[in-house]
Amino acid sequence: MFPIGDDNSEITITPYVNYLFIGINILVFVLLQQIGSNDSFSYAFSLVPREVTTGVDLQGVILVTNAAGQVLGEIRHFDTPLPVYFNFLSSMFMHGDIMHIFGNMLFLWIFGDNLENLLGHIRFATFYIVCGIAAALAQVVMEPGSAIPMLGASGAISGVLGGYLVLFPQRQVRALIFNFLTTVPAFVALGLWIGYQILSGYLAPAGQGGVAYAAHIGGFIAGVVLIKLFALGRRV
Repeated sequence: MFPIGDDNSEITITPYVNYLFIGINILVFVLLQQIGSNDSFSYAFSLVPREVTTGVDLQGVILVTNAAGQVLGEIRHFDTPLPVYFNFLSSMFMHGDIMHIFGNMLFLWIFGDNLENLLGHIRFATFYIVCGIAAALAQVVMEPGSAIPMLGASGAISGVLGGYLVLFPQRQVRALIFNFLTTVPAFVALGLWIGYQILSGYLAPAGQGGVAYAAHIGGFIAGVVLIKLFALGRRV
């Protein structure tokens, strides 16, 4: 199931923050990451769990091994000009390739404006950043010794999806299912999405890179848990 739109009939404000986040992600990917070709920037500002847990900025070639100690590959790390903990924020606005950023920005475009309309600009911005940090922490906790860099807005956007599910469970979402365009309630579309993340995370081999499922799940849980706090005093 691939969401392509939702009901925005209740939106009364211009979601400037949502547009701003989308714009920043695109500009960073195009101008700084050079559409994924600038490895020195991407690796320097990605979040590396081992750097967070040790406080040491990894540099040079680092071997990637599995639980049995077998070498799976190697990663060249670049010097991080700022403290490694800054990368909790910077990694949130970077992506691996065009399909990565396209999928993330589409989800943010569809679901972010509804939350910003209800929360307001400042609360939505804060909620988004907090969920992104919570998502990254979840990945660090699951793989504290990993030297594999993680980047992308997926964790923060997962928080948006979690918040959306809590606040708008019956909101109609347009989605593609195979070759068919249909409309389903948000709890179906997003329930299937998080179910897929949990199943994929359970089946994925640990420590071998790929999709950071723990970050997706952690961000989603953060969104579910925190959204009512951020929505205090707002009419849901």
